Amino acid sequence: MPEGHTIHRLARDYAERFAGTAPLVTSPQGKFADAADLLTGAGLTTTDAHGKHLFLGFRDSDWVHIHLGLFGKVAFGPAPAPPPTDTVRLRLANDTAYVDLRGPTTCALITDAEKRAVHDRLGPDPLRPDADPAAAWARISRSRTSVAALLMDQKVIAGVGNVYRAEVLFRHGIDPYRAGRDLTKAEWDAIWADLAALMREGVRLGRIDTVRPEHTPEAMGRPPRVDDHGGEVYVYRRAAQPCHLCGSEIRTAGLAGRNLFWCPACQPG
Repeated sequence: MPEGHTIHRLARDYAERFAGTAPLVTSPQGKFADAADLLTGAGLTTTDAHGKHLFLGFRDSDWVHIHLGLFGKVAFGPAPAPPPTDTVRLRLANDTAYVDLRGPTTCALITDAEKRAVHDRLGPDPLRPDADPAAAWARISRSRTSVAALLMDQKVIAGVGNVYRAEVLFRHGIDPYRAGRDLTKAEWDAIWADLAALMREGVRLGRIDTVRPEHTPEAMGRPPRVDDHGGEVYVYRRAAQPCHLCGSEIRTAGLAGRNLFWCPACQPG
């Protein structure tokens, strides 16, 4: 599932290509056809993102709410758009570009009030200027749940996924099984600031890089990471490999339905 930086980057990409235009809106698959008919010729006025939720704003109060889920894909291309396949849930096209959405968990036309309801059930997003980290801290500081699980709970913090969760805990030497209430306020402030910085870089680069300059392959004289996800990381998907810092074997375990990765020496219990 894409992490929050991907969704914010998509919001930017949609805006760059379609904001201020009245794109042709279609649903070749048919599942969004009625809503597409209502939107064709309407101006795309803005885009928004909160965590893993993307919003395309049409007219003054119509929003297309998109959640990619595990299988959703977005593909942009230049005009003229090729004939769409019948797997395309939503296509936007204008004189210069097109974009196809396939396989999302959610693609729905919603109102302002319905959009606000989505925001209200999500935690603060480190990439949003209106984010309030104190709201997340209020929940974390009184929770017996592990900090690793809390970081993945979108009601606590929106947009953090498995990669950022594993990497930020490593970067701060925090045992992923430590209870949220056992974090200090200083530790939480450092985690939040780090997440915001790392995720902003993710938006800029289009990939997740979490290693500090002194730990890059060039700086350490080690081979670069070879992985479909790209980017340099400390522990994510590195189970049984040596830690870049201490040489201990990276461990993995299931937690809340996802694979957790950590270094037992750098993140002692």
